[in-house]
Amino acid sequence: VSLAQARALRDEAKKKLAEGIDPSFAKKEEKLVRDVQLNNTFQAVALEWHGTKVSRWSEGYASDIIEAFNKDIFPYIGQQPVNDIKPLVLLNVLRRMENRGATEKAKKVRQRCSEVFRYAIVTGRAEYNPAADLTSAMSGHESKHYPFLTVEELPDFFKALAGYTGSPLVVLAARLLILTGVRTGELRGAFWSEFDLEKAVWEIPAERMKMKRPHLVPLSTQALEIVQQLKVMSGQYPLVFPGRNDPRKSMSEASINQVFKRIGYTGKVTGHGFRHTMSTILHEEGFNTAWIETQLAHVDKNAIRGTYNHALYLEGRREMMQWYADFIGQVGKFQLTPSLCSY
Repeated sequence: VSLAQARALRDEAKKKLAEGIDPSFAKKEEKLVRDVQLNNTFQAVALEWHGTKVSRWSEGYASDIIEAFNKDIFPYIGQQPVNDIKPLVLLNVLRRMENRGATEKAKKVRQRCSEVFRYAIVTGRAEYNPAADLTSAMSGHESKHYPFLTVEELPDFFKALAGYTGSPLVVLAARLLILTGVRTGELRGAFWSEFDLEKAVWEIPAERMKMKRPHLVPLSTQALEIVQQLKVMSGQYPLVFPGRNDPRKSMSEASINQVFKRIGYTGKVTGHGFRHTMSTILHEEGFNTAWIETQLAHVDKNAIRGTYNHALYLEGRREMMQWYADFIGQVGKFQLTPSLCSY
């Protein structure tokens, strides 16, 4: 301790005595606060929780849990006070796992994190469990059935798509699907009457939605340009994507996935998989989870009070989807429209 530091400590002690505070007691109190803060980090609580459970687990299982925490959780939130961790912070950490394809592992790690937070609650170090709110936002349940692409895989995909010489109508359908995040069935069944090109919105009626609630989709400038090109191709029909053989019916259910198959992506991605890709990218960028979930029409029944507002977060979602369209354009050198020809 330098002379100047010693004098500063002496002056601080004199000040505390003048205020009626015992300096030695104050030091003990400060140490206690530091110790409490140190013991209240997520990592400290997780290790303590792990210690209470380890005798009930096999050696391999116990090792797997701590290895997952060391690799995927502690480096990002390990030193944060357990009571300060918000759902979005934890979700972004878990998204890192999903983004590299470890979706099932991410689900299991979320469950273990939830147990840690519950332990923190019962030991008086946290007031709520942010992991419990993430079930609907996790994408692992889709991964078994809907293969998806990571950001790193997008450039090669768009290069392959640009080389596809089949139906321009189906290619535009695939690109509009990617830029809006709607479900494949919602896209195929679209009617021109649902689009307001001046306001750049697409209103899907409740009867065509999975959750049976109307859904308002903001259109980025890129998505709007695709819709305008589609208007030239199929504007004479009620359906935006009429079938080749019978324009009174929508294009076949397999049309979009057939394109992916023909450009070499069988088993690697589906139309629905791009919803996962979009969700991952937007979460990684830090966009509001509520905006993302609303854009994907993931309606949380427990969150709805009174009349459902299908225009929820519209302006925020418009900004978000414009950012996403710009991002996709940069990543994939996105060619908006193939040359117009018969379909």
